Amino acid sequence: MKTDASLALTMNDLGKRARKASAALAKAGPQARTKALQAMAARLRENADHILAANAVDMEAGRAKDLTPALLDRLELTAERLEGVAKGLEAVSELDDPVGDVLASWDRPNGLNISRVRGPIGVIGIIYESRPNVTADAGALCVRAANAAILRGGSESANSSAAIAVALRQGLADAGLPQDAIQMVPTTDRAAVGMMLKGLDGNLDIVVPRGGKSLVARVQDEARIPVIGHLEGLVHIYVHESADSDMAIDVVANAKMRRTGICGAAETLLIDASVASSLLPKIAAVLTDKGCVLRGDAATRDILPDIEAASEEDWSTEYLDSIISVKVVANIDEAMAHIETYGSGHTEAIIASDDTAAEQFLNEVDASIVMRNASTQFADGGEFGMGAEIGIATGRLHARGPVGAEQLTIFKYVVRGDGQTRP
Repeated sequence: MKTDASLALTMNDLGKRARKASAALAKAGPQARTKALQAMAARLRENADHILAANAVDMEAGRAKDLTPALLDRLELTAERLEGVAKGLEAVSELDDPVGDVLASWDRPNGLNISRVRGPIGVIGIIYESRPNVTADAGALCVRAANAAILRGGSESANSSAAIAVALRQGLADAGLPQDAIQMVPTTDRAAVGMMLKGLDGNLDIVVPRGGKSLVARVQDEARIPVIGHLEGLVHIYVHESADSDMAIDVVANAKMRRTGICGAAETLLIDASVASSLLPKIAAVLTDKGCVLRGDAATRDILPDIEAASEEDWSTEYLDSIISVKVVANIDEAMAHIETYGSGHTEAIIASDDTAAEQFLNEVDASIVMRNASTQFADGGEFGMGAEIGIATGRLHARGPVGAEQLTIFKYVVRGDGQTRP
């Protein structure tokens, strides 16, 4: 393990090289960045065997550490998943390059023309845990927006992330761009995270944490640079009394059980009392058949006496597992009050045929993503047409919801005159 002094030198050197690479990336132009993204996807496919072998090492170590099934699911790469990552890089390459977009332009009475123009942030640090695909998603989105990326993955995915990063850097070189535009922190030492949060001697402009509650809390507590925050996905799905029964059954089952380990998975089911007696047993039967454990409040257990009782802790738990808490509510106002109390601002959904109720929910619920009649598992930048995402931002900075290439830009004002002076 490096000493603090030698680690500081290493980390600050990463920052200096990233700063230099970010300038070159911005000057290279959109066609060069597009070429790099396509080359990165090609290299990912060429290196597939090596990446999957590295992931097998991580998976074996994860099982030895008794990681939960949800964490192992997040960690695992298959040939199909890796191909999906490569296609995601290609999708990012096909996005409009955001750098240079004129967001607004206007003329002043004195003849000045003022424009607000989108540009790169500079150097972005991404701190994440067990999902190695974040390495590719984050690297690609940073390149699309002409930012350099310093990536610090979790110890569980260290081998997988390193192998993916090699492929990305090869793609950058293939396109004639500096490999230092994407760098992995070469240690799992937690002290490296602290150094990133201090800004690497002024060379790191913003940090994006993607992981569990403790990681995000540490970043938000210790960061001395701006943070694009991603809190846990304490996601609710609310079945209104006007919901189509078949739709409600299908959507709830998918929202919970398609992949339980992702942040868009539903964790709490709310259902109107007027339809709970008839509809809840049908929803419960499908969930139970898929291996889901239900925990309910008293009203729910009156209808489903064999399920577990929900505790106060359940309403604020992101299970990331085959468990869902269930509450019977009197009406939409009680449902929204529950969400306001326990929600994390990530994704909330309503199943309803009543347009008025649906619009009330969509307008009044405070979350980065609100949905009607759709599975919460669509809470994903790729599904939003962004190609990929770094995470779902739940804060109140300029980036909220899926963080794609546009959200990794800032803007500047460009003023054009013909000799004006201010009186």
